[in-house]
Order: sequence, then structure tokens, then C-alpha cells
Amino acid sequence: MKIKHLALPFVALMLTVTTVTAQTAKDVFDKSVKLTYLGIDFTKAKIIGDAALKTDDIPETQYASINQKVVNEAKKYTIAEAFNREEVSTDIGPVNKRNAKIDEDNIKSDNSDDYQALTPDDVKSLVSGFDFNGKTGLGLLLVMEGFNKTKKEISTYVTLVDMKAKKVLFTERVTGSLGGRFGVAWGFANLYLTGVKAVIDDIEKKKFKEWKSTYGG
Repeated sequence: MKIKHLALPFVALMLTVTTVTAQTAKDVFDKSVKLTYLGIDFTKAKIIGDAALKTDDIPETQYASINQKVVNEAKKYTIAEAFNREEVSTDIGPVNKRNAKIDEDNIKSDNSDDYQALTPDDVKSLVSGFDFNGKTGLGLLLVMEGFNKTKKEISTYVTLVDMKAKKVLFTERVTGSLGGRFGVAWGFANLYLTGVKAVIDDIEKKKFKEWKSTYGG
């Protein structure tokens, strides 16, 4: 009988703990909530308008290089400042594993409609199948949608997730202009990174404030 009497209080306690630790959309804009940067997921990304580009080393080498540079050069790619944090933890291991499995034959496209073809529901589906390597809390994932050499821009879904629940808390498409020199000497990864920096800078300068005003509650 004592066990039965204890059952309800125990369940209530567990529900309370779950409620306290669950992430919400408001946590995205609360600078006291720890944020983990998870890197750029390229598994759905298409490269448009670059028929001559060789793709054999892109999944394992170029995409990994892009992700590593964003983490290593934090003063240039100011993710913490963009999301109003003093510091941001990083874990790009899981995203690098996913990117390395991309079929190189499916990276390029000659169809302009393949650029910006993803929907928020596609992002939710991707997140639901993501392996966060046991991490919990609030995570930032950039779901890359495309690299458009014709338009000279990239498009990505800036996505904040509850890693434990594998749930999207917030996602919005942001584009970034490609800068630098268009040519072999400049390099594919470096060219891509100019667009990534433009996205982060846009968030820091205005997007975060706009999102907080709209969704911050």
C-alpha cells in the first residue's frame, strides 16, 4: 500500500522536472539559457549554376572544412554575439558525420527551382531524425538549403531546437550574399563561407531583434 501512495507524488515530481527542463521558443531569446552551436547540415543542400564544379571531395572535405572554420574563427563568425550570448558551446561532430554520407552525385542541380525548395516541415523532419549524440538543451543548427552561384547567394534555415525532444522551436530562412572572388583560386569552401558570414552578420545586426520582437513573447 505504501508503494501505491508514493506513486502519484513520484509521477507529479517527474512531470515537474520535465516541465522545468523542456525548452520553449522563448528560451531562444533568453541569454541566460545555454546555447550549443551544432554546425551546418548540408544533407538537403543543392549547388545551383556551377556545372564545372567537381563534387568528389565536397561531402567529407569541403563541408567539414566550412564547419570547422566557423568554429575555429569565432571572432569572424560571431555566433555568440548574433544570439545575444556571452559564449556558445559547440559540437559539430554529429553534423559532420551526416554530411560525410551525402551522395556526391546528388549535390549539383541545373534546375533553378531546386534552390530554396525546402519548407519548414522539411526542416522539422530533418531534426526529428537527427542524432544529437545524447545532448540536451537548446541547440542551433543551420540547415543549408542551397548555394546559388547564378544569384551569388546562399540560403539556409536558421533553426533552434530542443535537442532532447528533437523538436524545432524556431526556424526561418535567411539568405547571405556570396562575396570574394569567383574562381578556382578563391576556393569553394572560402566562397561558401562568405555567404555564411553574411547570414550571421544579418542575424546580429537586425534579424535577432526582429525575431525577439515577433516570437520572444
